Amino acid sequence: MMLHFVKPSKLKTKKIVFEDVYPARNLVTLEHLKELSSKRKAIEDSINESSFITEAIAKEMSGGLESRYEQDIQKIEQYLPLLENLISCAGVISTYGGIQMAQWTVALKIRWSSSLSTSSFFNFKGSKFFQVDNLQFELGMTLFLCGGILRERALEVLSTDLVRSTTIFREAAGIYHHLAQEVLPPLQPELPLQKPPEALAEVSTIMSLICLAEAQAVTTRKAEEKGTSSSLLAKLHHGVTLFLEEAIGIFHTVVTQYKDISPHLLEFMYFCKCLHELKGQQHLAESLKVSGQIGVAIGILYSVLTNVKKKIPGEEPWKSLYQKQIQDSSEVLRKFVHENDFVWHEKIPSGDELPLPEGNKIVNFITYSPKKWERKLSFKIKL
Repeated sequence: MMLHFVKPSKLKTKKIVFEDVYPARNLVTLEHLKELSSKRKAIEDSINESSFITEAIAKEMSGGLESRYEQDIQKIEQYLPLLENLISCAGVISTYGGIQMAQWTVALKIRWSSSLSTSSFFNFKGSKFFQVDNLQFELGMTLFLCGGILRERALEVLSTDLVRSTTIFREAAGIYHHLAQEVLPPLQPELPLQKPPEALAEVSTIMSLICLAEAQAVTTRKAEEKGTSSSLLAKLHHGVTLFLEEAIGIFHTVVTQYKDISPHLLEFMYFCKCLHELKGQQHLAESLKVSGQIGVAIGILYSVLTNVKKKIPGEEPWKSLYQKQIQDSSEVLRKFVHENDFVWHEKIPSGDELPLPEGNKIVNFITYSPKKWERKLSFKIKL
Protein backbone atom coordinates (compact mmCIF):
# COMPACT_ATOMS: atom_id res chain seq x y z
CA MET A 1 0.00 0.00 0.00
CA MET A 2 1.83 3.10 -1.28
CA LEU A 3 0.63 6.59 -2.11
CA HIS A 4 1.52 7.76 -5.61
CA PHE A 5 2.86 11.23 -6.46
CA VAL A 6 3.42 11.44 -10.22
CA LYS A 7 4.21 15.17 -10.52
CA PRO A 8 8.06 15.00 -10.67
CA SER A 9 7.89 13.12 -13.99
CA LYS A 10 5.40 15.51 -15.63
CA LEU A 11 7.84 18.06 -17.04
CA LYS A 12 7.62 19.59 -20.50
CA THR A 13 10.15 21.51 -22.57
CA LYS A 14 10.50 23.64 -25.69
CA LYS A 15 12.46 22.66 -28.78
CA ILE A 16 16.24 23.19 -28.98
CA VAL A 17 18.33 22.86 -32.15
CA PHE A 18 21.97 23.06 -31.10
CA GLU A 19 23.50 23.21 -34.60
CA ASP A 20 21.41 26.30 -35.43
CA VAL A 21 23.05 28.17 -32.56
CA TYR A 22 26.60 26.91 -32.17
CA PRO A 23 28.72 27.60 -35.32
CA ALA A 24 30.68 24.39 -35.91
CA ARG A 25 34.22 24.73 -37.27
CA ASN A 26 34.39 21.18 -38.60
CA LEU A 27 32.23 18.25 -39.65
CA VAL A 28 32.84 16.27 -36.43
CA THR A 29 31.49 19.12 -34.31
CA LEU A 30 28.50 19.62 -36.62
CA GLU A 31 27.62 15.92 -36.49
CA HIS A 32 27.90 15.95 -32.70
CA LEU A 33 25.55 18.93 -32.45
CA LYS A 34 23.06 17.33 -34.83
CA GLU A 35 23.09 14.11 -32.84
CA LEU A 36 22.61 16.12 -29.65
CA SER A 37 19.56 17.83 -31.17
CA SER A 38 18.19 14.51 -32.42
CA LYS A 39 18.52 12.82 -29.03
CA ARG A 40 16.88 15.76 -27.31
CA LYS A 41 14.03 15.85 -29.81
CA ALA A 42 13.23 12.23 -28.93
CA ILE A 43 12.84 13.34 -25.32
CA GLU A 44 10.84 16.42 -26.29
CA ASP A 45 8.40 14.43 -28.39
CA SER A 46 7.83 11.90 -25.64
CA ILE A 47 7.32 14.20 -22.64
CA ASN A 48 5.41 16.79 -24.68
CA GLU A 49 3.25 13.95 -26.03
CA SER A 50 3.80 15.19 -29.57
CA SER A 51 5.13 11.96 -31.08
CA PHE A 52 3.09 10.06 -33.66
CA ILE A 53 5.17 6.89 -33.39
CA THR A 54 3.11 3.77 -32.68
CA GLU A 55 3.80 1.56 -29.68
CA ALA A 56 5.13 -1.19 -31.94
CA ILE A 57 7.61 1.14 -33.64
CA ALA A 58 8.64 2.66 -30.30
CA LYS A 59 9.34 -0.82 -28.99
CA GLU A 60 11.41 -1.70 -32.04
CA MET A 61 13.37 1.57 -31.89
CA SER A 62 14.24 0.96 -28.23
CA GLY A 63 15.55 -2.53 -28.87
CA GLY A 64 12.50 -4.35 -27.55
CA LEU A 65 11.67 -2.32 -24.44
CA GLU A 66 7.92 -2.53 -23.80
CA SER A 67 7.64 -0.07 -20.93
CA ARG A 68 7.13 3.56 -21.91
CA TYR A 69 9.15 4.55 -18.84
CA GLU A 70 12.07 2.34 -19.86
CA GLN A 71 11.97 3.79 -23.35
CA ASP A 72 12.10 7.34 -21.98
CA ILE A 73 14.94 6.47 -19.60
CA GLN A 74 16.89 5.03 -22.52
CA LYS A 75 16.37 8.25 -24.51
CA ILE A 76 17.66 10.35 -21.61
CA GLU A 77 20.64 8.06 -21.10
CA GLN A 78 21.57 8.46 -24.77
CA TYR A 79 21.26 12.27 -24.56
CA LEU A 80 23.13 12.96 -21.33
CA PRO A 81 26.67 11.90 -22.40
CA LEU A 82 26.43 14.20 -25.43
CA LEU A 83 25.19 17.08 -23.28
CA GLU A 84 27.90 16.49 -20.67
CA ASN A 85 30.52 16.67 -23.44
CA LEU A 86 29.12 19.95 -24.77
CA ILE A 87 29.13 21.44 -21.27
CA SER A 88 32.73 20.36 -20.78
CA CYS A 89 33.83 21.84 -24.11
CA ALA A 90 31.82 25.00 -23.50
CA GLY A 91 33.65 25.49 -20.22
CA VAL A 92 37.01 25.44 -22.01
CA ILE A 93 35.82 27.70 -24.84
CA SER A 94 34.48 30.27 -22.39
CA THR A 95 38.06 31.09 -21.45
CA TYR A 96 38.59 32.53 -24.92
CA GLY A 97 35.15 33.48 -26.14
CA GLY A 98 33.11 33.93 -22.98
CA ILE A 99 30.83 36.64 -24.37
CA GLN A 100 30.08 34.69 -27.52
CA MET A 101 29.46 31.47 -25.59
CA ALA A 102 27.02 33.32 -23.35
CA GLN A 103 25.26 34.77 -26.40
CA TRP A 104 24.96 31.33 -27.97
CA THR A 105 23.47 29.90 -24.79
CA VAL A 106 20.92 32.73 -24.67
CA ALA A 107 19.99 31.96 -28.28
CA LEU A 108 19.24 28.35 -27.32
CA LYS A 109 16.29 29.54 -25.19
CA ILE A 110 16.43 26.65 -22.73
CA ARG A 111 12.86 26.42 -21.46
CA TRP A 112 11.28 23.89 -19.14
CA SER A 113 7.95 23.76 -17.36
CA SER A 114 7.60 22.93 -13.69
CA SER A 115 5.33 20.38 -12.08
CA LEU A 116 6.13 21.50 -8.53
CA SER A 117 5.52 25.24 -8.69
CA THR A 118 2.32 26.75 -7.36
CA SER A 119 1.94 28.90 -10.47
CA SER A 120 2.12 25.83 -12.73
CA PHE A 121 -0.23 23.84 -10.49
CA PHE A 122 -2.96 26.48 -10.83
CA ASN A 123 -2.25 27.43 -14.44
CA PHE A 124 -5.28 26.23 -16.40
CA LYS A 125 -4.15 27.78 -19.70
CA GLY A 126 -1.34 25.27 -20.16
CA SER A 127 2.20 24.75 -18.96
CA LYS A 128 4.17 27.76 -17.75
CA PHE A 129 7.75 27.67 -19.04
CA PHE A 130 10.81 28.98 -17.22
CA GLN A 131 13.81 30.10 -19.27
CA VAL A 132 17.30 29.92 -17.78
CA ASP A 133 20.12 30.59 -20.22
CA ASN A 134 22.60 28.10 -18.84
CA LEU A 135 23.55 24.61 -20.06
CA GLN A 136 23.81 23.50 -16.44
CA PHE A 137 20.08 24.23 -16.16
CA GLU A 138 19.43 21.95 -19.13
CA LEU A 139 21.47 19.21 -17.46
CA GLY A 140 19.71 19.70 -14.13
CA MET A 141 16.19 19.59 -15.54
CA THR A 142 16.98 16.54 -17.68
CA LEU A 143 18.35 14.67 -14.67
CA PHE A 144 15.36 15.73 -12.56
CA LEU A 145 13.09 14.35 -15.28
CA CYS A 146 15.10 11.11 -15.32
CA GLY A 147 14.70 10.72 -11.56
CA GLY A 148 10.96 11.26 -11.85
CA ILE A 149 10.58 8.70 -14.63
CA LEU A 150 12.65 6.18 -12.67
CA ARG A 151 10.20 6.56 -9.76
CA GLU A 152 7.35 5.74 -12.13
CA ARG A 153 9.22 2.70 -13.42
CA ALA A 154 9.83 1.53 -9.84
CA LEU A 155 6.11 1.68 -9.17
CA GLU A 156 5.39 -0.07 -12.46
CA VAL A 157 7.39 -3.17 -11.46
CA LEU A 158 6.24 -3.07 -7.82
CA SER A 159 3.55 -5.72 -8.28
CA THR A 160 5.91 -8.23 -9.88
CA ASP A 161 9.42 -7.62 -8.53
CA LEU A 162 9.88 -5.98 -5.13
CA VAL A 163 13.67 -6.28 -5.22
CA ARG A 164 13.90 -4.59 -8.63
CA SER A 165 11.49 -1.88 -7.51
CA THR A 166 13.67 -1.12 -4.49
CA THR A 167 16.77 -0.93 -6.68
CA ILE A 168 15.16 1.53 -9.10
CA PHE A 169 13.99 3.77 -6.25
CA ARG A 170 17.57 3.78 -4.95
CA GLU A 171 18.87 4.66 -8.41
CA ALA A 172 16.44 7.59 -8.56
CA ALA A 173 17.60 8.69 -5.10
CA GLY A 174 21.18 8.64 -6.38
CA ILE A 175 20.34 10.86 -9.33
CA TYR A 176 18.61 13.39 -7.10
CA HIS A 177 21.53 13.27 -4.65
CA HIS A 178 23.96 13.96 -7.52
CA LEU A 179 21.76 16.85 -8.60
CA ALA A 180 21.70 18.34 -5.11
CA GLN A 181 25.41 17.95 -4.48
CA GLU A 182 27.11 18.40 -7.86
CA VAL A 183 24.91 19.81 -10.60
CA LEU A 184 22.64 22.42 -9.04
CA PRO A 185 24.82 24.23 -6.45
CA PRO A 186 26.99 25.98 -9.12
CA LEU A 187 23.79 27.00 -10.91
CA GLN A 188 22.14 28.71 -7.93
CA PRO A 189 23.83 32.17 -8.35
CA GLU A 190 22.85 32.16 -12.04
CA LEU A 191 19.16 31.50 -11.48
CA PRO A 192 16.71 34.36 -12.12
CA LEU A 193 13.96 35.32 -9.70
CA GLN A 194 11.47 33.39 -11.82
CA LYS A 195 12.78 29.83 -11.56
CA PRO A 196 11.24 26.38 -11.23
CA PRO A 197 11.52 24.57 -7.87
CA GLU A 198 13.18 21.70 -9.76
CA ALA A 199 16.26 23.93 -10.21
CA LEU A 200 16.76 24.28 -6.43
CA ALA A 201 19.31 21.96 -4.83
CA GLU A 202 17.16 21.61 -1.71
CA VAL A 203 14.22 20.29 -3.74
CA SER A 204 16.44 17.56 -5.21
CA THR A 205 17.51 16.66 -1.67
CA ILE A 206 13.83 16.35 -0.75
CA MET A 207 13.22 14.12 -3.76
CA SER A 208 16.22 11.94 -2.89
CA LEU A 209 14.84 11.41 0.63
CA ILE A 210 11.38 10.62 -0.78
CA CYS A 211 12.90 7.98 -3.07
CA LEU A 212 14.77 6.46 -0.12
CA ALA A 213 11.55 6.40 1.89
CA GLU A 214 9.83 4.66 -1.00
CA ALA A 215 12.69 2.17 -1.35
CA GLN A 216 12.45 1.36 2.35
CA ALA A 217 8.67 1.05 2.09
CA VAL A 218 9.08 -1.60 -0.62
CA THR A 219 11.77 -3.35 1.43
CA THR A 220 9.37 -3.39 4.36
CA ARG A 221 6.66 -4.95 2.20
CA LYS A 222 9.14 -7.66 1.24
CA ALA A 223 9.87 -8.24 4.93
CA GLU A 224 6.14 -8.51 5.65
CA GLU A 225 5.74 -11.14 2.95
CA LYS A 226 8.61 -13.14 4.47
CA GLY A 227 6.89 -13.16 7.87
CA THR A 228 9.39 -10.92 9.64
CA SER A 229 8.65 -10.25 13.31
CA SER A 230 6.25 -7.44 14.19
CA SER A 231 8.87 -5.67 16.30
CA LEU A 232 11.28 -5.43 13.34
CA LEU A 233 8.52 -4.42 10.93
CA ALA A 234 7.61 -1.59 13.28
CA LYS A 235 11.19 -0.29 13.14
CA LEU A 236 11.26 -0.55 9.34
CA HIS A 237 8.03 1.43 8.97
CA HIS A 238 9.30 4.06 11.38
CA GLY A 239 12.48 4.19 9.31
CA VAL A 240 10.32 5.34 6.40
CA THR A 241 8.89 8.12 8.57
CA LEU A 242 12.42 9.26 9.52
CA PHE A 243 13.30 9.82 5.85
CA LEU A 244 10.07 11.74 5.33
CA GLU A 245 10.45 13.82 8.49
CA GLU A 246 13.85 14.98 7.25
CA ALA A 247 12.38 15.84 3.84
CA ILE A 248 9.48 17.74 5.42
CA GLY A 249 11.93 19.74 7.53
CA ILE A 250 13.85 20.81 4.42
CA PHE A 251 10.59 21.69 2.66
CA HIS A 252 9.60 24.07 5.47
CA THR A 253 13.01 25.76 5.19
CA VAL A 254 12.72 26.12 1.41
CA VAL A 255 9.18 27.49 1.48
CA THR A 256 10.20 30.36 3.79
CA GLN A 257 12.62 31.59 1.11
CA TYR A 258 10.89 30.41 -2.03
CA LYS A 259 7.12 30.75 -2.05
CA ASP A 260 6.36 29.30 -5.49
CA ILE A 261 6.32 25.63 -4.56
CA SER A 262 3.20 23.51 -4.57
CA PRO A 263 1.82 22.43 -1.16
CA HIS A 264 0.81 19.19 -2.90
CA LEU A 265 4.38 17.94 -2.40
CA LEU A 266 4.13 18.60 1.33
CA GLU A 267 0.75 16.86 1.52
CA PHE A 268 2.19 13.80 -0.18
CA MET A 269 5.06 13.59 2.31
CA TYR A 270 2.78 14.24 5.27
CA PHE A 271 0.23 11.55 4.40
CA CYS A 272 2.96 9.03 3.53
CA LYS A 273 4.54 9.71 6.90
CA CYS A 274 1.22 9.29 8.73
CA LEU A 275 0.44 6.09 6.83
CA HIS A 276 3.73 4.44 7.79
CA GLU A 277 3.52 5.78 11.32
CA LEU A 278 0.15 4.06 11.65
CA LYS A 279 1.39 0.80 10.14
CA GLY A 280 4.50 0.87 12.29
CA GLN A 281 2.56 1.49 15.49
CA GLN A 282 0.14 -1.29 14.60
CA HIS A 283 3.04 -3.74 14.26
CA LEU A 284 4.49 -2.47 17.54
CA ALA A 285 1.15 -2.93 19.26
CA GLU A 286 0.87 -6.48 17.94
CA SER A 287 4.37 -7.22 19.21
CA LEU A 288 3.57 -5.83 22.66
CA LYS A 289 0.33 -7.77 22.83
CA VAL A 290 2.23 -11.03 22.15
CA SER A 291 4.65 -10.17 24.96
CA GLY A 292 1.77 -9.69 27.41
CA GLN A 293 1.53 -5.88 27.35
CA ILE A 294 -1.93 -5.51 25.87
CA GLY A 295 -2.65 -2.33 27.83
CA VAL A 296 0.34 -0.55 26.32
CA ALA A 297 -0.62 -1.93 22.89
CA ILE A 298 -4.09 -0.43 23.21
CA GLY A 299 -2.67 2.90 24.34
CA ILE A 300 -0.36 3.05 21.34
CA LEU A 301 -3.18 2.33 18.89
CA TYR A 302 -5.50 4.86 20.53
CA SER A 303 -2.80 7.53 20.30
CA VAL A 304 -1.73 6.97 16.69
CA LEU A 305 -5.30 6.62 15.37
CA THR A 306 -6.28 9.87 17.05
CA ASN A 307 -3.33 11.57 15.38
CA VAL A 308 -3.81 10.28 11.83
CA LYS A 309 -7.55 10.98 11.84
CA LYS A 310 -6.96 14.71 12.35
CA LYS A 311 -6.35 15.20 8.63
CA ILE A 312 -7.55 12.98 5.79
CA PRO A 313 -6.49 13.21 2.11
CA GLY A 314 -9.14 14.91 0.04
CA GLU A 315 -8.53 13.16 -3.26
CA GLU A 316 -8.49 9.64 -4.60
CA PRO A 317 -6.77 7.23 -4.53
CA TRP A 318 -4.92 8.60 -1.50
CA LYS A 319 -8.15 8.93 0.46
CA SER A 320 -9.23 5.30 -0.03
CA LEU A 321 -5.79 3.87 0.79
CA TYR A 322 -5.50 6.06 3.87
CA GLN A 323 -8.97 5.20 5.16
CA LYS A 324 -8.41 1.50 4.47
CA GLN A 325 -5.36 1.49 6.74
CA ILE A 326 -7.29 3.38 9.42
CA GLN A 327 -10.05 0.75 9.25
CA ASP A 328 -7.53 -2.10 9.52
CA SER A 329 -5.81 -0.58 12.54
CA SER A 330 -9.15 0.30 14.15
CA GLU A 331 -10.25 -3.34 13.82
CA VAL A 332 -7.04 -4.50 15.56
CA LEU A 333 -7.71 -1.97 18.32
CA ARG A 334 -11.32 -3.18 18.70
CA LYS A 335 -10.14 -6.78 19.13
CA PHE A 336 -7.50 -5.79 21.68
CA VAL A 337 -9.98 -3.74 23.70
CA HIS A 338 -12.50 -6.58 23.66
CA GLU A 339 -9.90 -9.09 24.85
CA ASN A 340 -8.64 -6.75 27.54
CA ASP A 341 -12.15 -6.05 28.83
CA PHE A 342 -13.01 -9.73 29.19
CA VAL A 343 -9.65 -11.31 30.06
CA TRP A 344 -6.75 -9.10 31.12
CA HIS A 345 -8.25 -5.89 32.57
CA GLU A 346 -4.97 -4.06 32.14
CA LYS A 347 -4.62 -0.31 32.67
CA ILE A 348 -4.43 1.73 29.44
CA PRO A 349 -1.47 4.16 29.60
CA SER A 350 -1.41 7.39 27.62
CA GLY A 351 0.84 10.31 26.74
CA ASP A 352 4.31 10.18 28.28
CA GLU A 353 3.64 6.69 29.60
CA LEU A 354 3.74 5.24 26.08
CA PRO A 355 7.04 4.04 24.56
CA LEU A 356 8.52 6.16 21.78
CA PRO A 357 8.74 4.49 18.35
CA GLU A 358 12.16 3.37 17.14
CA GLY A 359 13.09 3.50 13.47
CA ASN A 360 15.81 1.82 11.42
CA LYS A 361 16.86 3.30 8.07
CA ILE A 362 18.32 0.39 6.11
CA VAL A 363 18.48 1.67 2.51
CA ASN A 364 20.87 4.05 0.82
CA PHE A 365 21.03 5.62 -2.63
CA ILE A 366 22.90 4.03 -5.50
CA THR A 367 25.59 6.49 -6.56
CA TYR A 368 24.98 8.08 -9.95
CA SER A 369 28.07 8.25 -12.16
CA PRO A 370 27.61 10.57 -15.15
CA LYS A 371 28.88 9.37 -18.51
CA LYS A 372 30.47 11.73 -21.01
CA TRP A 373 31.54 11.30 -24.61
CA GLU A 374 35.16 12.42 -24.88
CA ARG A 375 34.89 14.26 -28.17
CA LYS A 376 36.63 17.56 -28.85
CA LEU A 377 34.32 20.19 -30.29
CA SER A 378 35.51 23.16 -32.30
CA PHE A 379 33.52 26.36 -32.82
CA LYS A 380 34.02 29.52 -34.86
CA ILE A 381 34.92 32.17 -32.33
CA LYS A 382 35.59 35.83 -33.15
CA LEU A 383 38.34 37.13 -30.88
